[in-house]
Amino acid sequence: MALMSMFLLAACVTVKEGSAAAKPVYRVWPEPPAEPHVAYLQSVYKPADAGVRWSGTKRLSHWLFGADTGQGSLTRPFGVALDEADNLCIADTGAAMVCFLDRTRKTWQSWDKIGSMELISPVAFVKQKSTFIVADSGLRKVLAFDGKGKLLFEFAQPMIRPSGLAIAGDKLFVADAGEHHILIFELGGKYLAAFGKRGTGPGEFNYPTHLATDAKGRLFVTDSMNFRIQIFDASGRYEGAIGTVGDSSGTLSRPKGVAVDRDGNIYVVDALFDNLQIFDQSGRFLLAVGEAGEAAGEFWMPAGIAISREGLIYVADSYNRRIQVLKHLQP
Repeated sequence: MALMSMFLLAACVTVKEGSAAAKPVYRVWPEPPAEPHVAYLQSVYKPADAGVRWSGTKRLSHWLFGADTGQGSLTRPFGVALDEADNLCIADTGAAMVCFLDRTRKTWQSWDKIGSMELISPVAFVKQKSTFIVADSGLRKVLAFDGKGKLLFEFAQPMIRPSGLAIAGDKLFVADAGEHHILIFELGGKYLAAFGKRGTGPGEFNYPTHLATDAKGRLFVTDSMNFRIQIFDASGRYEGAIGTVGDSSGTLSRPKGVAVDRDGNIYVVDALFDNLQIFDQSGRFLLAVGEAGEAAGEFWMPAGIAISREGLIYVADSYNRRIQVLKHLQP
C-alpha cells in the first residue's frame, strides 16, 4: 500500500497540455498491476510551464521594443543536457535558438546569436560553470560563450556536421556526423585527439549523433545508422556496444538521444518507435516508455534525453514542441 501511495504522489500531477484545460494525468510504466518504475510528471512548452515568472519590467521591454526575454514557446527542441547543478540546456533547432533554465532561480535565458554570429541549426547545447557551448550543424561550428551571449572562442578543428556534445571532467567530446568520428577537446578549446572512422566494426561509426557520459567518465555514442550505442572510456578506447536493428521492443530503428541513470541503466530515444527504451549495462532490454501521439507520455519524433542525479528524465519531444519530464521511481 505504501508503494502504491508513493506511485500516486509521483505520477498524479496537474498539467496544461497545449491550450487544453488543466487536468490530472496518471501515467506510469510498466502499467498496473506491475510495479511502476517510470512516471510522467509534466510537459514544458514554454518558460511559464517550468515555473518561470517574468518581472513587469521585462514584460514592458518586450512590448515596447520587441526585446527577447525568452518568453516564447518552444518550436522544435532537439538537444537537451544538464549542467553540474542539474539546470537544463535546450537546443531548439526549429527556433534557431538555445535556452537555459536555472531551476533554482526559476530563470530562463535564450540566445539566437552568439556575438554577431546568428545561429542556424543548433543541435546540442551544454554548460559547465559559467561557460556555455553550442554545436551548430548549419554553421559547422562549436562555439563557447558567456551568459551575456559574448563569444569566448570557437573550437577550431574543422568539422563537417557537428551533431552532439558531452562533457566529462575537463574534456569536451564532439560528434561529427559528417566525418563519422568523435573529437576530443579541452574545455578551454584546445584540440586533443579524434577517434573513429566510417565503418561497421567496433569503434567505427555510421553517422554518430548524440553523446552522453556517465559517472565513471565513460562516453556513450549513438551510432545511428549502425543502430547501436557504442561505449568508450575517457580516452576513446572502445569498451562495448548495445543494440541491434529491428522493429520490436529491445531493438533500435532510428536511435537518437542516449543517457545513463545513476544505476548505470542506459536510456535510448528512438524517433521511429516514438519512445524511449531502457537497457541494463549488459544491453539487456528492461522497459519501453511511451508511444506515438500528442498526449502525456506520448511522443512525436523525440530526439534528445538527459537524466538528473535525482532521477528526473528530460526528453526533447521535438514535433510536439515540448520537453516531457518523467521520473525514475526508486524501488
